[in-house]
Amino acid sequence: QAQGGAKNYIAVMPDADMTASVKNIMGAAYGCAGQRCLAAAVVVAVGDAYDKLKVELVKQASGLRVGYGLSENTQMGTIVSATAKERIERMITQGIAEGATAALDGRNQNISGYEQGNFVGPTIMENVQPDNILAKEEVFGPVLAMMKADDLDGAIDIINSSKYGNAASIFTNNGGYAREFKYRVNAGNIGVNIGVAAPSASFPFGGQKDSFFGDLHGQGMDAIEFYSERKIVIERWV
Repeated sequence: QAQGGAKNYIAVMPDADMTASVKNIMGAAYGCAGQRCLAAAVVVAVGDAYDKLKVELVKQASGLRVGYGLSENTQMGTIVSATAKERIERMITQGIAEGATAALDGRNQNISGYEQGNFVGPTIMENVQPDNILAKEEVFGPVLAMMKADDLDGAIDIINSSKYGNAASIFTNNGGYAREFKYRVNAGNIGVNIGVAAPSASFPFGGQKDSFFGDLHGQGMDAIEFYSERKIVIERWV
């Protein structure tokens, strides 16, 4: 068993509750400064949802208070190491070189009293194409890429083109859209109107494609099966 990388996509349909969607995406993208395997990495906005979503995300993300993690006023803390910070900033720079633009750039943070800290602020990248590094590779930091799709089919095609399949979510008020999404998207953890599709420990944690290598997943009965050896007993009584 081996957990692999992740590139977790969120589709937002035009009929979604925009207030609830933005709130959940903010937590999914910037909680733990994006340093978790189920963090939201790419938002695929369908139709006219894109412009409204971008405006609200930039507005709220730009207001997040970045700083020392144990301060009561801090809403987003530091990156785990200088090496990790440099990698995140390098990927942002490469994403821009490949055609993306920064709607909100979190590089070059200067936190008073913590000038040597490993801080990267909330970042939102737009004009991200499927072949851009920010759409393909795991950043593991507070970087949210935004992509457009004409309809649900287009959004699902974009999501399924990823080599990873850890988690994916959809925001919608349409049960038909949700049904199509959960059956057609190739990811092990699916969320409907959920930012982080994290199952409780009683359920297997199921990545697909390059997000998992093995036959039985972690957690739940899969974990018990992994550490169990079956025994077959055949008896006859005369």
